[in-house]
Amino acid sequence: QLQACGGGLVQTGGSLRLSCKASGLNFAIATMNWHRQGPGKHRELVASIASSGSTNYQDSVKGRFTISRDNARRTLYLQMNSLKPEDTAVYYCETRDTWGRGTLVTVSS
Repeated sequence: QLQACGGGLVQTGGSLRLSCKASGLNFAIATMNWHRQGPGKHRELVASIASSGSTNYQDSVKGRFTISRDNARRTLYLQMNSLKPEDTAVYYCETRDTWGRGTLVTVSS
């Protein structure tokens, strides 16, 4: 089970930190993903982090977003800086097709 939180309303250029708490799965060995779905858009993969700690990012968020994990706390994070209106979306954490409830991020212009 995955529970995401940390969304909210922020102005352009602001920051937010999303968290995703995992239970009932072997978190330490799981590749963890953040996805998002903006209004009228398809869901898209934003960032991934492997059990080794290696990361991958969608081009539009490179240099602004940072994915990280704390295996001891079984928690996944997404630090989002320099937010833009186009980052407005519901953000979901996911691993092996197990999805958490999304958290809404709204960036005002």
